[in-house]
Amino acid sequence: MFADLLENLNPEQRAAVTLPHESALILAGAGSGKTRVLTTRMVWLIQSGQVSPHGILAVTFTNKAAKEMMTRIAAMLPINTRGMWVGTFHGLANRLLRTHYREAGLPQSFQILDSQDQLSAIKRLMKSMNIDTEKYEPKKVQRFIGANKEAGLRARDVEAFDAYSTRLVEIFEAYDAQCQREGVADFTELLLRSYELLYRNEPLREHYRDRFKHILVDEFQDTNTLQYRWLKLFAGPGTALFAVGDDDQSIYAFRGANTANMAEFEREFAHGNVIKLEQNYRSHGHILTAANTLIAQNAHRLGKNLWTAEGEGEPIRVYDAYSDQDEASFVVDEVRALNREGINLSDMALLYRSNAQSRVLEHALFSASVPYRVYGGLRFFERLEIKHALAYLRLLTNPEDDGAFIRVVNFPARGIGARTLELLSASAAQSGASLWQAACTASGKVAGFAKLIEEIKQATRELPLAEVIDHVIEASGLADYYRADKDGSERLENLNELVNAAALFAQEAEENTLDAFLAHAALEAGEHQAGVGLDALQLMTVHAAKGLEFHAVFITGLEESLFPHEQSANEENGLEEERRLMYVAITRARRRLYLSHAQSRMLHGQVRYGLPSRFLDELPEQVLSPLNRRNTSPQPQGFGAAPPARPAQPLGNDTGYRIGQSVAHAKFGSGIIIDFEGRGADARVQVKFRDAGTKWLALAYANLSAA
Repeated sequence: MFADLLENLNPEQRAAVTLPHESALILAGAGSGKTRVLTTRMVWLIQSGQVSPHGILAVTFTNKAAKEMMTRIAAMLPINTRGMWVGTFHGLANRLLRTHYREAGLPQSFQILDSQDQLSAIKRLMKSMNIDTEKYEPKKVQRFIGANKEAGLRARDVEAFDAYSTRLVEIFEAYDAQCQREGVADFTELLLRSYELLYRNEPLREHYRDRFKHILVDEFQDTNTLQYRWLKLFAGPGTALFAVGDDDQSIYAFRGANTANMAEFEREFAHGNVIKLEQNYRSHGHILTAANTLIAQNAHRLGKNLWTAEGEGEPIRVYDAYSDQDEASFVVDEVRALNREGINLSDMALLYRSNAQSRVLEHALFSASVPYRVYGGLRFFERLEIKHALAYLRLLTNPEDDGAFIRVVNFPARGIGARTLELLSASAAQSGASLWQAACTASGKVAGFAKLIEEIKQATRELPLAEVIDHVIEASGLADYYRADKDGSERLENLNELVNAAALFAQEAEENTLDAFLAHAALEAGEHQAGVGLDALQLMTVHAAKGLEFHAVFITGLEESLFPHEQSANEENGLEEERRLMYVAITRARRRLYLSHAQSRMLHGQVRYGLPSRFLDELPEQVLSPLNRRNTSPQPQGFGAAPPARPAQPLGNDTGYRIGQSVAHAKFGSGIIIDFEGRGADARVQVKFRDAGTKWLALAYANLSAA
């Protein structure tokens, strides 16, 4: 019986599955079969009579993973799995609170608030408290409450340093009181309330410690502070904790994940009992060599080395593009070639660090009629901030557009409430006019909005297309709104990319008016993303790719300040997290991996010159195969081409001068400034950098004289 169960496991997997009754940390590398080990461990414990199905607590991070685990167990054991405690942290916390609602101080039929419901509840509360929603933006209040709950803190535990934070704490306390009165709980409340229930109720805590003799946890590297504390309450002297994770794939610090939990678990429970699953069943050898070499640069890791019995496979292809458009064109050509070879589009993935990078790629795919699907996100022109910007632009060309008017009349917030809009709509309907016409004859803040649109229209009348959009993003308040938002940097990047889209459109289109660009945006938004069930190329951020695998993977935009992202320089251990993200990207590939970077990209409608990512230099040369540029790619001026004999012209916004002119200066987001003059053997280069850690980047330009 047990021989069949263990037959196809490697020695390390078998050791993990058949562990005696003791706690252990299973360090499971990418593609090492961790889900199989988890489920087989549970079946082993039940089949060997060590525990009943109801004596196991298994925790996952997604409902999909929990369902897969239950399906596998049901296929391997002739038992009813419905009563087993297998689920996500929030799902199990909800189950605990439903069972012990009285002890938890909740009504039996308490309701759960999703994120949108919670935001609505916060807005309603703040209105009743007469709180200025422009100063205390509801979404920021929501994040403040969630972050503190995830840290295990109630309002009374939060330290306030000034009048602003004191007011936030007051809102937090009032929000909790409102939820208690109404008998509702948000997602973070589920975990915190169940933690508090077990913490203060010793008989109940001991009951569950006696019941669950084995606790198994998937993706342990993604646990936050409260989740780990919650798990520890279930762990009595007779409990064996089986934690499976990979510190090299910890990429969710922005969500509160704490990589230190793995090292702490090893000290507190495993006591050095660590099993490493290093045999990879997904990727060929060259891909794993690249991943191992890269991640070895990180200092704070538990350490493992992936290997495969599948052979070395193909080398990793590296493409040095002239521009982001050249990069996108290269990707399209390779995708088509692979598809002709018989590889399904759905078995290929195009990865990028930031959502904003998808725009150029989507445009190239759209133009080439290659079906694609954005996984775990929206296509570029469907994103909320892009729709807001396009609505402002639509009002410039057609102020009678009521849909555009409604979308942005109070975004960003201008104090124009629902009641005001109801009265405006009634006035417009009564006179048979548009909302815009009604606004022009109104007073107060609505009239102020109409005046703003007119001022923008006048200011942009003679501007080129890209500058029109840049001005609208700034003058409308969209840019300031997302700059002030802690999590708004990616949305701001998308707005900047909209300017780039307009600049490219103006170069390529016969008619480069705002009307023509809006029609182009509508067409790209409304067409060509493949429907469900159709074969399509997968586009996604690296974060969204975690847990997935593909025959062929393209990792694009490998440039300094893009990947690694420029924000990582300002965060503790930020570069190490970026390197873990690159490690995750590399290990998504089974057979073929492409890495690409571009010498130039559009930024704010102007050309920005970048340096190849340091991650490329951290990969072993013997596994890389540089690809030659295609003859159809135009070479930009300044790299081996004679510069025109005219004075350099500033680009504006402190971005310096265009490369290819007699004097060139490029300022990079990573803090590096390159100055050079002349060409060939006479080229003179000066590299300034922010810190010693980026000194090596000077080498990239030290060879300019060979250009």
